[in-house]
Amino acid sequence: MEEEKRLFTFFVTKRIWLNLLLFAVTAVSTFVVGFSWSIGYKYAELFSQNPDLVPDAGMVLNPEIVALSLIYTFVLLGILLGHELGHFLLCQHYNIDATLPYFIPAPTLIGTMGAFIRIRSPITKKQQLFDIGIAGPLTSFILSLPAIVLGLFLSKAVPSLPEDESLLFGDPLIFKFVGNIVFKDTPQGFDIVPHPIAFAGWVGILVTALNLFPIGQLDGGHVTYALFGKKSLKLAPYIIGIFVLMGIFFWIGWFVWALLIYFLGLKHPRIFDEDIPLSPKRRLLSVLALFIFVVSFTPEPIMGYNLFDLLKQLAF
Repeated sequence: MEEEKRLFTFFVTKRIWLNLLLFAVTAVSTFVVGFSWSIGYKYAELFSQNPDLVPDAGMVLNPEIVALSLIYTFVLLGILLGHELGHFLLCQHYNIDATLPYFIPAPTLIGTMGAFIRIRSPITKKQQLFDIGIAGPLTSFILSLPAIVLGLFLSKAVPSLPEDESLLFGDPLIFKFVGNIVFKDTPQGFDIVPHPIAFAGWVGILVTALNLFPIGQLDGGHVTYALFGKKSLKLAPYIIGIFVLMGIFFWIGWFVWALLIYFLGLKHPRIFDEDIPLSPKRRLLSVLALFIFVVSFTPEPIMGYNLFDLLKQLAF
């Protein structure tokens, strides 16, 4: 009885119920969104032949659609959870107080706004800051790679739909590299319809790249501060400017990211050993992080939604 009371007290005082609740709601929101991607994949050939086709109840409630939606939810939340647990476990290793991951359910194209942990005690040493910052992106990249490879092998090539009838996504280099191998013999005039596993991997790789931007409280901000100290803060105005330019010319969602990063804060708490250089091993890991960012990033995640495109649509 005493053990049960202690577990109950821990569950309530640490507010783990909130972590579990948000995870459950996010699982539902991603599962619902996964339905649309699963329907698009399952009936890709039918939609290619008849773009105006409206799925009926039998198509939507097909058990395979339910299974594909569950797979999408499992893979995507697994990648996001792995990313945050990378941070959390390193915090535990260094005896730094941190919460379990909080997931953010949202009616977006992927079903969530991601996840985060709260670090409640200060990080005072450079190696700790570096290790905690880089652990998340390394984990999500490693988890996203098999999802991309397996998902693309399961994806389909179908005759292209008119551009105004389809939503087109930009591919990062790693996605293009694997796709060119898998679909090297695909003729012109065909589009690749990703399997839900591939789409979850695409989301995971995009989240990895976004978090590696060297600014503020993002993982990349922690890594660059550990590498260069206060000098890294000078990058902040330029990074915000890059987000604004990408919002104008590539995808308006970058405006949201610029505002979010700005309100989260561009500054960084100081650490006590700023003058002590990082070990060669960690500097090598920083080069790996840069490589991961380059192969994972795409400036146009959703094509045809830059500022000029939207102004044209409003004008007509």
